[in-house]
Amino acid sequence: MFRPLAIALAAALALPAALAADEVGKVGVDWVGNDIVIEAIKDPEVEGVTCHVAYFERGLIDRLSKGNWFEDPSNASIACRQTGPIVIGDIDRSRDGENVFGERQSIILKSLRVKRIFDEENQTLIYLAHAAELYDGSAKMSISTVPLYRPGS
Repeated sequence: MFRPLAIALAAALALPAALAADEVGKVGVDWVGNDIVIEAIKDPEVEGVTCHVAYFERGLIDRLSKGNWFEDPSNASIACRQTGPIVIGDIDRSRDGENVFGERQSIILKSLRVKRIFDEENQTLIYLAHAAELYDGSAKMSISTVPLYRPGS
């Protein structure tokens, strides 16, 4: 009986620590208050890399009219670039990578996550924005890469 609640709480606690995401843009897409929000997120373990994540945020009128009060869509887009000298800290170098950002898209069941994967052979950092759901996973994703190639080295 309490199993779904326990699973939901465990999933919520597994979210990455909240990072300082700076809202740098907001674009209204219709008259009911729906917006596309753009946030800048600095990678906490890789100095000199900033990711910009865009996602959909439902407005109050849309929430009232559709009856789904507590959830935003899982769609997101990401672009990451070198914004200064790159200094790699203690990062997870496994194939699974490491969560660097998470933001809830519903009260408990769904979140938007950004994961970093290090492609050592190609000297590239891969950033994947994806929806993480308690059940019924989503194929909605976006990817961006930051090459670590330095001419002359």
